Amino acid sequence: MVKTLSARIRILLVDDQRLFREGLRTLLSVQPDFEVVGEAANGEEALHQVAVLQPDVVLMDLRMPVLDGVAATQRLQQQYPGVRVLILTTFDDDAYVFEGLRAGAVGYLLKDTPSAKLFEAVRAAARGESFLQPSVAAKVVAEFARLSNAAPRPQALVEPLSERELEVLHHIVAGATNKEIAAGLFITEGTVKNHVTRILSKLEVRDRTQAALKAKELGLM
Repeated sequence: MVKTLSARIRILLVDDQRLFREGLRTLLSVQPDFEVVGEAANGEEALHQVAVLQPDVVLMDLRMPVLDGVAATQRLQQQYPGVRVLILTTFDDDAYVFEGLRAGAVGYLLKDTPSAKLFEAVRAAARGESFLQPSVAAKVVAEFARLSNAAPRPQALVEPLSERELEVLHHIVAGATNKEIAAGLFITEGTVKNHVTRILSKLEVRDRTQAALKAKELGLM
């Protein structure tokens, strides 16, 4: 469920380093629209905490004991599809990036991400949007290009995208937020949201990350 503007965003922190969780809690708690409702030291604890606390957004590390972040994200998406998972890790290897996104995470951030970008990513996730920081988006775009060149194109869309929708999709693939797309195309954020909704519907996908994947599979970019 997408949060209303007046509601506080409920966040669960999942990381096996207690000191990092404490610092992250302090950082996030300064934001008036954020509420850190709990913490977990591994994926199993995260599954239990989500069941009890019903957070809106989970900030998930990748390498953890008992159950890692990829497996935990997969299970969370199966059991609680309304909960948005943002990967927050030190690892930017291609394999980790793609495993995390394929597992169902709506975003992928590195732990050296500026705090303003982290706040932006959490708010985007709560709105039902995806968020990739530029360095990660570049990896994804490069991999999509490689796959689209190597694989045969699947069947075309039943309802093709308009020229404007293709422009918006291009920005989505590059990891741009609605605000950035609006500025780049000289349109309002509300118009961008309408375009994104239609794009997701036409591509028959759930979120922006899946839209980017589908776009590359179809050779639209």
